[in-house]
Formats: sequence, C-alpha cells, structure tokens
Amino acid sequence: MQLTYLEAIRQGLWEEMERDPSVFLLGEDIGVYGGAFKVTAGLLDRFGPERVVDTPISESAIVGAAIGASYMGMRPVAEMQFADFITCGFDQIVNFAAKCRYRWGAPAPIVVRAPSGGGIHGGPFHSQNPEAWFVHTPGLKVAAPSTAYDAKGLIKSAIRDNDPVIFFEHKGLYRRIKDEVPAGDYTVPLGKAKVFREGSDLSVITYGAMVHAANDAADELSKEGVSMEIVDLRTLLPIDEETVLASVRKTSKAIVLHEATLTGGVGGEISARISEKAFEYLDGPVVRLAAPDTPVPYSLTLEEAFLPNSAKLLEKARWLLNY
Repeated sequence: MQLTYLEAIRQGLWEEMERDPSVFLLGEDIGVYGGAFKVTAGLLDRFGPERVVDTPISESAIVGAAIGASYMGMRPVAEMQFADFITCGFDQIVNFAAKCRYRWGAPAPIVVRAPSGGGIHGGPFHSQNPEAWFVHTPGLKVAAPSTAYDAKGLIKSAIRDNDPVIFFEHKGLYRRIKDEVPAGDYTVPLGKAKVFREGSDLSVITYGAMVHAANDAADELSKEGVSMEIVDLRTLLPIDEETVLASVRKTSKAIVLHEATLTGGVGGEISARISEKAFEYLDGPVVRLAAPDTPVPYSLTLEEAFLPNSAKLLEKARWLLNY
C-alpha cells in the first residue's frame, strides 16, 4: 500500500505496540492532541493512557522516565516534539543511557524520536539537524530514514533493539514523501545502508531529506549522460562503511551531502573514511556539501539560501566531474 512517511512511522509504532505489550509511548501532546505533527494520532484511543502517556514539558523527565522504565522490562518510545529540544535531555542520553551497557551490562532499550530538519520555516529553535552530537557518542545507535518504507522498517528495528536508538524523522518528509509499504510485518536492519540509485560516474553519500535532493540532481545529470549513484546511509551510527566504500571504488568520485551544518558534521567522518580506505580509487577530492555554519534562518528567503538543494549539488557534481 502507498503510505506517507508520517503514516509509515505511525503504522510501525502501532504494530509494535500490538505485538509487544512492553512497548509504550511518552512525550508532550502525543496522546489527546495526537502529536505536534499528528504522528501518534489515534494511538491513545486504541492503547489507552497507560501506554500513550502525555508528559509535562520536560525533556529531561521524559528521557529519564524512559530509561527507568527500560530497566523494568519496558520498551519506551519517547518523543521530542522537535529535535532541537533534545538538548534538554542530552545529559541523560549521552552520559547515562549510552553508557549503561558498558558500565554494568544493563541494556537500555529506549527509542528517542526526534523530528528534525528545515524547510518548514521554523527558525533556529525548530529546524536543526543535531545528529552529529549523537554519532559522536559510543553506545547509541542513530537512524535517519529517507523513505516511508525505511521509516517503518527502521522504527520497528529500533524498538526491538536493546540499545538506545535516536530516531531522526525529517519534518519536511512527513507528508511530502509517499511510497510502497508492505502491509505485513517487516524490519529494516540498523547499520545497513542501501544504494538508493545505481550509477557509475559519481557517488553521492547522503541520508534523510537530502536523498531526494540528490535524486533530483541525478535526474538532471542523466540528461547530460552522467550516471550518479546515491548511497542512502539510513543509519548514521553504526555507519555502513562497506557499502560506502564499494560505491566509491566503483565510481572513483564522491560527494558527501547532508542538511546539517558543515563543521563537525557526519560528512567529515565519512570523507575521512573514504580518504583513508579508498584513496587509491579516487579521481578527485572528496567533496562535502552541507549547510553553512550559522543557525537556521527564520526568513523564507534566507532559509532557502541556507539549505543544501539539488541546484547546489549539481554545481558541486559538475565541478568534480570535470576535475
């Protein structure tokens, strides 16, 4: 069936709650209101207030309660209303949940859902892509799906995983992206990238909303006889290095693309791995394309200038192809 990205996440949550009574949801306005973006609409009516818990406006309390519940055999899914607000629960995620297995062997099977990204004119406090903070934290897993199929399969895998998973959902994809999603149960493995589009002349390594920007650029380049390969990381921690390197060894040219700001971003890590482990295959420098190192602008015009897009990718791609 055809589902939007948003509906696929809701269906994944619903199915896991049906399958496993230890799964429950908690977050701000997720019950009666159905969530700020309506991802959890209808779940309160089906599962009741003990499993769809409206919380106070305190991300630290939400994450702390989720960790505690996980120690008691539950599998909580905590929603941050916007990914930006995850900073209020940051200490409990990176200094507690991420280190429990290492310190005393205790799993912390929590999922923290984080609606992220720009393009909705939310300004600097409602539009960030903070994934790099968590990719730098051993003990966490970090997912960032780009399609409805992957969103459903990855949320189910995240809920079943015994480690804490930060699950980034790009707000701009919620209702814009729709694809075929099987009606039956399936999962998408954490830690496994996919080749979103086969190509032979240039590799673009990306994730989230930028997968679709890359695909638009690939359509344009195909008119010029250029074949662009797109690798969708899907999971940012652990990174599927094997799939990335296989693509670069095939095409010999690589662009790493992400919406988050450039400095200290995931793109730097991927670029370094390509340079270290596939240098002899490269026919040009590894190129990064990301947002500039500023807060996300509120102004429509400035936000459009700030965000990476297919036009900016085409410019980088043509430069690298002619290198």
